[in-house]
Amino acid sequence: MLQKYQHCLVSLIMAGGVVFCWLGYMYSTSLSPKSQRKQAMLMEPVRTDVLTVTPWLAPIVWEGTFDPQVIDEAFRSYNLTIATTVFAVGKYTRFLHALLESAEKHFMVGLNVQYYVFTDLPSHVPINMTLGVGRRLKVVKVPKFDRWQEISLRRMELIQTAIEEYIHQRANYIFCLDVDMIFHGRVGPEALGKLVAAIHPWFYWVPRSQYPYERRTISKAYIPQDHGDFYYQANIFGGAVEDVHRLTKTCREHLEMDKSAGVEAVWQEESHLNWYLWKNKPTKLLSPEYVWDDLRGQGAKEIKLVRFSSVIKNKAEVRENP
Repeated sequence: MLQKYQHCLVSLIMAGGVVFCWLGYMYSTSLSPKSQRKQAMLMEPVRTDVLTVTPWLAPIVWEGTFDPQVIDEAFRSYNLTIATTVFAVGKYTRFLHALLESAEKHFMVGLNVQYYVFTDLPSHVPINMTLGVGRRLKVVKVPKFDRWQEISLRRMELIQTAIEEYIHQRANYIFCLDVDMIFHGRVGPEALGKLVAAIHPWFYWVPRSQYPYERRTISKAYIPQDHGDFYYQANIFGGAVEDVHRLTKTCREHLEMDKSAGVEAVWQEESHLNWYLWKNKPTKLLSPEYVWDDLRGQGAKEIKLVRFSSVIKNKAEVRENP
């Protein structure tokens, strides 16, 4: 019940501007032409250069579309816990310290955060690093995988199991992060919602026909041509614990069906994530500010603030296996 209220609260805060604009328009029809011009200036949306709401009326979070103080004040009285999963396997453990260090500065500051680090090298986890009040780190041992793709394929299964065994008792929300990422700016409760996905930074301006969906009908991740909404990146996704559990359970089942059929989706679990979010619309979308790629540089004029980005690396070297 509390979570339903929280979801409604965030939606009301972020939708309030839209309602305010509508009321302002209705009121302005009774004003003089001069007053109407002034009113119109006040009612102009903050961002007109980007899409800020989906066709199914879910907000898309960009810099300038929310007031951080209002959002923080709305959540201050709740004792929320955000479970945060990170997979650091093999050479990818080298990215873990920088991710956690930056998260302590920018990720859900002021809220309780429980990091779950899934790794085959527990001794490489910086368990002694200083964390903020209400923030904890738990190491979850996983086997070493033969192929880097196997890490991607197994992630949904491991998150589902962790939710069922202990996360569901300890957290209100969960976010699943890639380890080779860095926080640069605020990622706070404005990102919370029942089901949250991030728009891929390389595909938000291209036509849908160019999205790298799985197009083979033999795969459970198949999305037909001329279907789909956005292309989402698997570097960060989340939501209420029960909603993410449904997502991971479905994706795991579909991954296992593909494996039984001798099929591997074009982008492994990301392909299955996109299928799930096509069929089950996210209630909130994070703009590419929340999942930027450092290879894209800083030239995109619509990106006012890079909040979370993937680091530049030699993928062939860190992946170890072909």
